[in-house]
Amino acid sequence: MGTNQKKNKKATDVQQKRTSIRSILGGDILANDFLKRQTSLLILIMILTILYIDNRYSSQQELIEIDRLKKERTDIKYDALTRSSELMEKSRQSRIEEYISTEESHLETATSRPYLIQKD
Repeated sequence: MGTNQKKNKKATDVQQKRTSIRSILGGDILANDFLKRQTSLLILIMILTILYIDNRYSSQQELIEIDRLKKERTDIKYDALTRSSELMEKSRQSRIEEYISTEESHLETATSRPYLIQKD
């Protein structure tokens, strides 16, 4: 009878060690001793996986924002360059004289050189 009990014990051990799709879908695998011992490790792995996914998503969002800001900076730079060139065009002496002459103003271009008044 002692050998018979050993055979039954071995048979139940073999049945417990076998993992089938039925045991996975039925949830029997969660009662496995190995999984019970490694529960904290599995929870840690799941938390780290979630943090990794969140970090990757955040970095992708930041890269999208950086690209948008670079495009906006380029547009602003070109706009500033355009305004600067327009200002230079409008502030040329010939353009100012032409504008004054069309507005029928009493202003004229100076014919004498400017001089410096010194304080004693």
